[in-house]
Amino acid sequence: MNILISDAFDPSLPNRLKKFGQVTDDASKLPEADVVLIRSKTKCTKEYIDNAPNLKLIIRGGVGLDNVDAEYAKKKGIAVYNTPDASSVAVAELTFAMMLAVPNWLIEAHNTMMAGKWAKKELKRTELMGKTLGLIGTGRIGSEVAKRALAFGMTVIGYDKYVTKSDTIKLKSLNEVLAESDYISLHVPLTDETKGMINKQTIGKMKDGVVLINTGRGKCIVEEDIAEALKSGKIKTYATDVWCSDPPADTCPILKAPNVLLAPHIGASTNENLLRIGDTIVNILENFQQS
Repeated sequence: MNILISDAFDPSLPNRLKKFGQVTDDASKLPEADVVLIRSKTKCTKEYIDNAPNLKLIIRGGVGLDNVDAEYAKKKGIAVYNTPDASSVAVAELTFAMMLAVPNWLIEAHNTMMAGKWAKKELKRTELMGKTLGLIGTGRIGSEVAKRALAFGMTVIGYDKYVTKSDTIKLKSLNEVLAESDYISLHVPLTDETKGMINKQTIGKMKDGVVLINTGRGKCIVEEDIAEALKSGKIKTYATDVWCSDPPADTCPILKAPNVLLAPHIGASTNENLLRIGDTIVNILENFQQS
């Protein structure tokens, strides 16, 4: 079995996979690969798959498969897997770190101190306790965020077209979540339904001064509409770890918008998560080898 590691994983992974066959990170070996391991950078398009005539298995280390043409892979007889359970805690913790940083002005406090300023009077904090968090997407990651929000005394509501019951989240319609939330956090995959779902129309249904956090998918928002809402104050702060492209284009309007908290797609990049992804990959390969 020839295994191509196409993106960055935990450094221990190549040695862990040697028992399954030859392991390489040389992209030129794609035509020889039986298995390809990817994260977010590599796009397994039709063209990519056609360049791998021996390919039998694609494993994406992460949640979702929007960078894999899974339908075409299936037609070619190629199995496709991801590792949805591994990343939940890592992404949820980053989401909550952003949710804490915004009302506590942590970035501004640090930057003003480093600039020799004492902004004690200017930086007025607010608390999460008593605020309403609206989750758009209440699956694995959304549920982990909910646990943390409840521990901070927040009211947690959520919308998910495919979830009808939750022990921790009060499920409501999308319009209700938009209208009632002080904080909104996005945790939906990229589909035809969710692409651009946060736009001028849906933003108009939100509370004035809402905080919007996106650790889901960059293309679930309309960047120009978010930028305009930030300029007007309709959205108080937009905190994001995800982008329409990695890295975002220089022309991305979010980069020049006021009141943003930006991260370079690091939600799943904890040491612990990369080890969990490796564990899952090993299990998938063991089962695949036995089938």
